[in-house]
Amino acid sequence: MTDRTARQVELRLDLTDAELAELERALLKARATELGEIRRRQVRLSAGYGDGTTRESLEDEASRAQLRYDVLSTLIDALKARAE
Repeated sequence: MTDRTARQVELRLDLTDAELAELERALLKARATELGEIRRRQVRLSAGYGDGTTRESLEDEASRAQLRYDVLSTLIDALKARAE
């Protein structure tokens, strides 16, 4: 089981405005990729793809993709709040 204890993470980056904009674009692209993975796996699960072991693996992969999506969203939100 995954440890669900939240930890505060501080990250200091010295970036120009252009670099910050590119970082945000890169994070948005990564988040979109994860959303695509989540949806792809949900479709496969809803279609009844595979046996029990395969479905369990798909569920695990979908959960990890959702976690990555959530973390990227948090990071993007923090960058936007900092920029304001």
